[in-house]
Amino acid sequence: MNRNLQLSKYLVSDYLTALLSWASFFVFRKLYFESQSFARIFSELDMKFILGLLFIPVFWIFIYYSSGYYKDVFRKSRLAEMGQTLANTFLGVIILFFVLILDDAIQTYSNYYLSFTVLFTFHFVLTYIPRLVITTRVTHKIHRRIIGFNTLMIGSNEKAVATYKEIETQPRSSGNKFIGFVNVNDNNRYKLEKHLPHLGSVDDVKKIIIQNQIKEVIIAIESSEHDRIGKIINKLIDCNVMIKAIPSMYDILTGRVRMSAILGVPLIQISHQLMPAWQENIKNIIDIILSILALVILSPLCIFLIIGVILSSKGSIFYSHERIGRYGKPFTIYKFRSMFVNAELNGPELSSKNDTRITKFGRFMRRSRLDEIPNFFNVIRGDMSLVGPRPERKYYIEKITKRAPHYLHLLKVKPGITSWGQVKFGYAEDVDQMLKRLKYDMIYLDNMSLYVDIKIIIYTLLTIIRRKGV
Repeated sequence: MNRNLQLSKYLVSDYLTALLSWASFFVFRKLYFESQSFARIFSELDMKFILGLLFIPVFWIFIYYSSGYYKDVFRKSRLAEMGQTLANTFLGVIILFFVLILDDAIQTYSNYYLSFTVLFTFHFVLTYIPRLVITTRVTHKIHRRIIGFNTLMIGSNEKAVATYKEIETQPRSSGNKFIGFVNVNDNNRYKLEKHLPHLGSVDDVKKIIIQNQIKEVIIAIESSEHDRIGKIINKLIDCNVMIKAIPSMYDILTGRVRMSAILGVPLIQISHQLMPAWQENIKNIIDIILSILALVILSPLCIFLIIGVILSSKGSIFYSHERIGRYGKPFTIYKFRSMFVNAELNGPELSSKNDTRITKFGRFMRRSRLDEIPNFFNVIRGDMSLVGPRPERKYYIEKITKRAPHYLHLLKVKPGITSWGQVKFGYAEDVDQMLKRLKYDMIYLDNMSLYVDIKIIIYTLLTIIRRKGV
């Protein structure tokens, strides 16, 4: 499956239908409100109309992206898609109405209502019909097993066999293309071996997921294996895959099983999504815009800092090293150098208040967190966010997870320049302090929202102004 090709179909369709709906609305207004002929309409096209054709389709693409419509182009529900298209169209038409239509000269107020209704109808119908065609074609290919998602089964005995058979014998496929299974407890023989290849143990699940390009994992373990469910989830937390599990009677009675497909196998979906899709997309847009603005506004200050670093000690201006990002993906983080060269010749070491490795100018930068200004480049590149748990080195993550395995849950989100843990606790000088700060970052995960992010940014700015950094 080519995700980029499928995404381009939706993008091209949405762009062209937005173009066509606005042009159709323009012609309607000229014919109905101004009683012009077709010949006159197209002979007197004004700059406002041309600019509308250029920018309004981009506006609509922004609306769709912000709502999360393009997030998963292969797993769309046609009914949910209709509801989302209706909601997006209503929001977009309201914005266009107040920005572009409300100041038009009219004969009666009923013209406003008619304009709104016609634009809404044109845009919804022209947008939804191509979407329905594209989504229906993909859905039919999934149902007929022409395309599917590489799926790994975690479990090897009765429940795994029953789940596999139920999924495979569905008249309409749910898209699962089973590659193999991994065992939870070691045995000489596994009942699922008769149906699927045995790929290894759950301890090797990360490597197996990468090697086989797994997109979905189904957990179907026996009651005797439930004591390992926490360990299994922790191993999957930093893998960018859809996780599902077979429900127990307790899950059914407590209402945890939510039905999304009438004909599919009932499974509990364990979601990576901590924010609504529209908030996550808005967060990404805000990250990029504010980072670009910060780099532009702070460019004179950056020149001063560069000169200060050069004069403070010999060595490079910037300091870079590897950190672990979302889903455990390594990336290179950039900072202004605040320590003497070769400060970590004896291996990784956290800094402290009286750290002799920090230069005098470096200490000034750290107190105001000015050394982290190059982090904005990481945000623009997509490695980091403005707000999120601070990224750590693999060396320290391994130390932390030995004592607090739930730390891996932080890898579900992009690391940030600032975080609630950073605001509440500050810099950590050892693993014990990292564990204390972890509490705040875990609470942040449970309360992620744009509102919380804005509050954290405000408190961070106050911390910088008061120079409370380490």
